[in-house]
Order: sequence, then C-alpha cells, then structure tokens
Amino acid sequence: MAAQQVARRWAWLGTLLVGGALYVLVLAVFTDTANPNLFPTLILLGALVVPLTFVTFAAGRSGRWLIDGPTLGGSLLFGGVVGVVVAGLLEYDAMRRLGTLPMLGVGLIEEAAKLVVPTILVVFFGHRYRTSLGTGIVIGVAVGTGFAVLETMGYAFVALLQSDGSVGAAERTLFIRGLLSPAGHAAWTGLACWGLWRFAIVPSGKHFVGFLGMYALAVALHTTWDGIGGWVTYIIVGVISIGLLLYGLKRAQRMDQVRVPVSAA
Repeated sequence: MAAQQVARRWAWLGTLLVGGALYVLVLAVFTDTANPNLFPTLILLGALVVPLTFVTFAAGRSGRWLIDGPTLGGSLLFGGVVGVVVAGLLEYDAMRRLGTLPMLGVGLIEEAAKLVVPTILVVFFGHRYRTSLGTGIVIGVAVGTGFAVLETMGYAFVALLQSDGSVGAAERTLFIRGLLSPAGHAAWTGLACWGLWRFAIVPSGKHFVGFLGMYALAVALHTTWDGIGGWVTYIIVGVISIGLLLYGLKRAQRMDQVRVPVSAA
C-alpha cells in the first residue's frame, strides 16, 4: 500500500517526462520532414502535456479516495467539451445582444459552463462520487484542464492562421498557454468544485453560501487574469489560485486521514 501511494504521488513526474519526450519527438520529426499531417499531433501534445501533468499531480495529493481512470478521463474530455460548447454559445449570444462582452461576463459564463458536468456527476451519481472533498476538487481540476486544452488548441490554430503559417507562432502560443493553464482554468474550476462538493455532501445554508463564495472567487480570479493581463498579474493570480487549490487538497487529505466529518470543514 505504501509503495502504491508513493507511486501515485510521483506519477506526475512520469507524465511530464513521457509527455515532454513525445512532444520533442514529434517536433523533431515535423521540423525535419515539414509534414503538415503531424501538426495536429503537435498542437494536441503541446496543449496537453503540462495540464495533464497538473491533473496527475493533484490526483496524487488528495487523500484516501481513489478516482478511477475512466471518470478522470471522462471529466477531462466531456467536461472540457461541454464547457467550451456552452461557454461559446452563451458568449456568442451575449455579444450579439450587447455588442461587447466585458471580462466579468466572460468569467461568469466560462466558470458556470465548466460546472455543468461536475454538477451532473454530483446530482445524478452522488452515491458514487460524493465521497470526499478531494474527489470533487480533482474532478474540477480535470474539467478545467479539458477546457484549457481545447481553448489552447484553438488559440494555437488561430495563431498559425494569423501568422501566415508560422509554426513558431503556434509553438509560442502552446508554450505560454500550456505553461499557464494549471494556474488558470484548472485551478479555478477545482476551487469552484471544492465549494460544490462541500455543499453536496452536507447540504446547508452555510455551505451553499460557501459554494457561491468559491464560485465568485473563481470568477474574480478569472476576470483579473483576463482583464489586467501581463506577467505580474499572471504570477500573482497564479500563486493565489494554485496556493488555494493545494490548501484545499491538503485539507481534504487531512480529513480523510483522521476521519473528520465534512461538516466540520
């Protein structure tokens, strides 16, 4: 059991090394052959490696729970796709009616869209997933990661088109957005799901207000990130986002170890 826990705790390192090696391999072959068929693979790996590493990192630090691979993968895939589709539709309708959608509106819409799949899981499959705060937080991280990966792939493709086919422009987009995504969408959705799971496990007025507070916090971090921008903002917001997320995972882990009731959290 101890060996299994150690392996799960450090699985993120293997994910990073294997994923990074695959990206470098594809990039080397693409550079050598200039085969355009390899570019979609390059975009996928560039957008996925760092965010997936962060999901694996979070999964290894969330207490006694053990979420199965299909659930984690399904949260990443379906949560990301549903989030992107819902956010894209709502943002399009809002911009068509209002003309301009402020950054606060973008944050409200995207953070709500990313909660669609976690809400379905906790409402309709609560007996299976409503086991610990760690479960909810990591599902949130996976959904946010899926959203960020798809968004990054889209931005990389746009960068390629706008630069008249410059692969370097797409690579820079992949590097910057892939590197920053754990401090963005992944962390924000994890924080919102922390509040959602806390309310779902022990429903109360206090916990519902707490959920609304965590959602508002995610929106505020998202809005600050998009609205101000710049490396100073990214660093400050990123440190706050990941710091709070790790604190939540640590609390979930401690609760599992000592069997503290969730209502005491």
